[in-house]
Amino acid sequence: MDRVRLAGLYGVDVTYRPAPGREVPVPEETVVAVLAALGVDASTPSAVKSALTAYETRRANRLLPPCTVLRSGRGTLAQALRALPEDTRLTVETETGEALDPAVTPPPGRYALRAATADGRTSRGDLIVAPERLAGPTGRAFGFMAQLYSTLSQRSWGMGDLGDLADLAAWSGRTLGAGFVQINPLHAAVPGPPTDPSPYRPSSRRFPDPVYLRIEEVPEYAYLSGEAREKADALSRRAAALRDTVLLKDALIDRDAVWALKAEALELLREVPLSPGRRAAYVDFLAEQGQALDDHATWSTLAELHGADWHKWPAGLRDPRSPQVARARSEHMDRVDFHCWLSWLTDAQLGAAQRSARDAGMTIGVVHDLAVGVHPAGSDAWSMQHVLATGMSVGAPPDAFNSRGQDWGLPPWRPDALAATGYAPYRDLIARMLRHAGGLRIDHVMGLFRLWWVPEGRPPTEGAYVRYDAEAMLGLLALEAHRAGAVVIGEDLGTVEPGVREELAGRGILGTSVMWFERDYEGTGPEGGDGRPLLPEAWRESCLATVTTHDLPSTAARLTGEHVELRHRLGLLTRPLAEAEAADAAEVAEWLALLGRLGLLPEGAVDEEAVVKAVHRFLARTPASMVGIWLPDTVGDRRPQNLPGTWDQYPNWRLPVADADGTPLTLDRIAVSPRLYALVDDVRQAMAEAGDTAVAAAAGSAATAGTGAGAAVAAGAGAADEAGSGPAVVAGAGAAEHPEGPEHP
Repeated sequence: MDRVRLAGLYGVDVTYRPAPGREVPVPEETVVAVLAALGVDASTPSAVKSALTAYETRRANRLLPPCTVLRSGRGTLAQALRALPEDTRLTVETETGEALDPAVTPPPGRYALRAATADGRTSRGDLIVAPERLAGPTGRAFGFMAQLYSTLSQRSWGMGDLGDLADLAAWSGRTLGAGFVQINPLHAAVPGPPTDPSPYRPSSRRFPDPVYLRIEEVPEYAYLSGEAREKADALSRRAAALRDTVLLKDALIDRDAVWALKAEALELLREVPLSPGRRAAYVDFLAEQGQALDDHATWSTLAELHGADWHKWPAGLRDPRSPQVARARSEHMDRVDFHCWLSWLTDAQLGAAQRSARDAGMTIGVVHDLAVGVHPAGSDAWSMQHVLATGMSVGAPPDAFNSRGQDWGLPPWRPDALAATGYAPYRDLIARMLRHAGGLRIDHVMGLFRLWWVPEGRPPTEGAYVRYDAEAMLGLLALEAHRAGAVVIGEDLGTVEPGVREELAGRGILGTSVMWFERDYEGTGPEGGDGRPLLPEAWRESCLATVTTHDLPSTAARLTGEHVELRHRLGLLTRPLAEAEAADAAEVAEWLALLGRLGLLPEGAVDEEAVVKAVHRFLARTPASMVGIWLPDTVGDRRPQNLPGTWDQYPNWRLPVADADGTPLTLDRIAVSPRLYALVDDVRQAMAEAGDTAVAAAAGSAATAGTGAGAAVAAGAGAADEAGSGPAVVAGAGAAEHPEGPEHP
């Protein structure tokens, strides 16, 4: 029982529920291993007693907790610290050192908290005041969801880049009245070759990947001359050839080939002196980013010298604060500065993309994506060892969908270490993600409450849930979003603990509702309580509503059942093909019947495009704050971007957006697709009919004109693409997989 009590003190659950009414004990060996990762020895009864005594002693001797969190309008500092001795004197200081009255709750922000007693005891802690609730989107909005690497144009070098993001935002905002563009994580990857293509296993979540740079939009590009200009022109021609190869049917995006060309070009650009103004901006960026950027650039430099896995580096280099690392940083100062410079360039283009979105009239703009964790061999895992759990991996427990559980191979935050730092690494991460964002999607948002830790060497079935201080995690998230004026979307699909969705909604954090999973198990509608498709009016308002995601089959593949055949070919089905096909067909038929009863699907309409439009009209009828359209769905793409459960059996994260025949399409061609315009017209009209007149007004007459223009020039778009005049065409147009786990290979 002592071990159970000790586990509870450190937030380690000793049981879990894989299904309602069923409770499974966590193996004792797992509890011991998890506590060890938290710095607690629980291997023997005497060790447990010593650990309990040490915990109680620390708690008794510390006046203030490491971090205190308040919400505006909900309680006072005195109430939060009511256990303090009566003679305690409190002081509150702002980030600039200004003293505040501790009897008055300050506005949302971060503060230093100090306590002193008459007998001379003192203590310091952090105070976080979170907003009562985030404002959320201004009115309803629809927008596109895209994997940026897959959305390449005639100007990008073989994969979508930040120039394409700016174009996608400008075109969809101005021409269609879209309110946002949601993209995949742009986190820095662990370098290859081969580079892990998954955007959800990054080297660093704090810094973006320079592979997304648009080379020609680096200001110094215009000042290349002589031999450097000739080399740059040759690289541009090679990039064009690479892009043309990617646009062949069944071709894949080659991230390493793209980076090889861009890296060579960036070496040329580095030789162009910065203007005085550019130099001053770079110096400011370095000062603002501080130690975190220095660490990331140092890791990137050492990875070039010693390989990408820091665990295999010489022993002295494995500690970012060691004398050997300091010496290596000094010896390779120019290369460290090169990687700092890359981050600066990428940051600038990220800012330009968000400005392009807002200039186009988007109410939200670019919605970035925060992965649930980082690669254990990468930059963040090296530089933040003090707050990550050694020998542990994040995953998911066994459940009705996956009896073996899941191990995602990502080291988790240590909740105790985070609290001891005042959550500085976490809040820094959130602030950086929101730097150039109108919104932020939090992958596996349930991880802010608890995460399934799997000890190294053990199967996912032998993990345990470790709990986090959700008040602090959510409070800091809300505070930074409030400061940035951004919306927050939590990916809350799959197994969600009771109360989590309610807590998120109460803070103004939107959830994620995917049509195929929205079923009525609680009797909210006239036919409810039996798991039938949830009627549109019964959907929650506080959500991003979508038909599919990057982790699921495209809508066309879902409707035709092609995704079942694909999983069968790859050996992923857990039951006979005929049985799986029958179940899938019955599910689709159930939804089609509902669409018909609601008048969203014309009688006798069975063609794929009509049904795709109907399911999106359905979304528009829900009260969801945001309606997301999966960009590949607009052109009939059959292929999922990621097929969970596969690694090298399927080309995850390497597919360009393609049409129904599998022929890749550039952004230039997508932007003049009659099918896309017809789908968006239907969504916009359905939202207007639901009372969202602002959506219709935002598009205005230009959208109607754009529809006609798109249809008129679509036939010539192919020739325009090959001629390299795609941008001119765009200007003319301006007239049931398991949802629990995040998107890892």
